[in-house]
Amino acid sequence: MVIPSGQLGRRLSLTGAVSLVFVSVFCLAGWAQEAAPRKLGELSDRLAPFVPTPMSVVEEMLKLAEVDKYDRVYDLGSGDGRIVIMAAQKFGAEAVGVELDDDLFKESSARIVALGLEKRAQILHENMYEVSLRPATVVTLYLLTSVNERLRPILERDLRPGARVVTHDFKVPGWEPKQSIAVTSEAGISHTLYLYVRP
Repeated sequence: MVIPSGQLGRRLSLTGAVSLVFVSVFCLAGWAQEAAPRKLGELSDRLAPFVPTPMSVVEEMLKLAEVDKYDRVYDLGSGDGRIVIMAAQKFGAEAVGVELDDDLFKESSARIVALGLEKRAQILHENMYEVSLRPATVVTLYLLTSVNERLRPILERDLRPGARVVTHDFKVPGWEPKQSIAVTSEAGISHTLYLYVRP
């Protein structure tokens, strides 16, 4: 069939318009997927999105570090505060979270107050690279390997001999774990925990 040139031009214009809409929607969808994790973390300085550690894994992390009432636990990138809260509430430790995200800081701090744990738990609204870890006897991490690597010199500088570091799924490059264990979450997903002890 022969299409008159005028109609052909209109059809091509319509096809182009439809294609443009399709590409625009596709790009917007892609942008939304990219933006979502950054919104959960933060837009400028945070290096990892907030992904909460399952509660059963939190408990195993604290057990692996043998946390007790004499410990001061620091959780870097503490998110909703679940590790800090369990360390204080169930293990009797003093616990400090470090969280840069405004909303997560407010949420976790409010939960600590609601649970009446202010004497044993707190969240610092600070950059974890700028916080002194000298008071810590235990540090917990659920951060990417690259972030753990960047934190390593800070941990080496600040932590006293015998201090324990427990990481969830991601190792500290250059360190040899004293112990590693596999745990299964409530959802049936396997996780690996690494225990390091400062010499």
